[in-house]
Amino acid sequence: MSPPSNCNFAIGCDILRLSMPNFSIIIAVYNDWLALNPCLRSFAKQADAPDFEVIVVDDGSKESSPEEIYQWTRCFPLTIVRRPHTGISAARNQGIRLSQGSLLLFVDADCQLQANCLAALASTIAAAPKHNFFQLRLIGNCSGLVGRTEHLRLTSLQDQLLQPDGRMRYLNTAGLAVRRSAVPVEGSLFDPVAIRGEDTLLLANLLQREELPYFVPDAIIQHDVPHSLLKCFRKDIQSALLESGTYVLISSRGVKIRMSNRNRLNLIRFLYRASKPPSIGRLAFLVLIVRQLLSRITSFVFGTIQRRTGSPGMNPASQNGNL
Repeated sequence: MSPPSNCNFAIGCDILRLSMPNFSIIIAVYNDWLALNPCLRSFAKQADAPDFEVIVVDDGSKESSPEEIYQWTRCFPLTIVRRPHTGISAARNQGIRLSQGSLLLFVDADCQLQANCLAALASTIAAAPKHNFFQLRLIGNCSGLVGRTEHLRLTSLQDQLLQPDGRMRYLNTAGLAVRRSAVPVEGSLFDPVAIRGEDTLLLANLLQREELPYFVPDAIIQHDVPHSLLKCFRKDIQSALLESGTYVLISSRGVKIRMSNRNRLNLIRFLYRASKPPSIGRLAFLVLIVRQLLSRITSFVFGTIQRRTGSPGMNPASQNGNL
């Protein structure tokens, strides 16, 4: 896969690096090299975008970054750094410390930005000086059943958790922008204790400070998930296990972040209505319900095991991404 023809700058990226970029796009990668190429391609296709750099932090992948990834240095300043596998939070913090931009954008390797995403984000940030955190609009790839399921989940959560003032009681680091001035001096925005669920832990911290992310509906990122339904189920179960410790930490701080049963029921009703159009379909609704049930059953079983061994129960189902 080669870069677009308009990426072959005669001047080269060394001169681009001499100026301070507006955005620093930070991507933590763990064995996601195949998905990363389309992600980087979407950066190269940005229209009227502010100056940006891309920092890829390899969190101890089994294989080092393939040579083809370096082709994108012809399109934009790209830094790739490898570190021992310590989790996504520590990897993103290292990316912050390496970055130069005044605005940080966190994106997952399996995401693709729509062509006007960075321009729309820059416009909103400039018009909202009182806000430090910005949640980009996330959508799924509706070309397959699993993608339609993810699209239904993401768009419904964003719709239901959007507040009248434009802020969201929702945070997803697949598309999150942060002003550098809001990041601790040492660059530790994410708690390294969180192996997974780091976005929910950050949301809990923002709730304590009464500072929620501002929604940017015109800055759109497509989040791809495994096309295989079995792989998707497996990933949901693994995530539920890994996130348990994060939710115990949130609970210990006395932050209420989980949905009430009533709100969860209202969300399920909304999901059902939203799945009516043929572009989504009722089957996507049923698959999503199964995904959430698997996560909750995994959480319950794991919590039961912990209680029998004398540890506190863990429940990863929360308002930030689970029913």
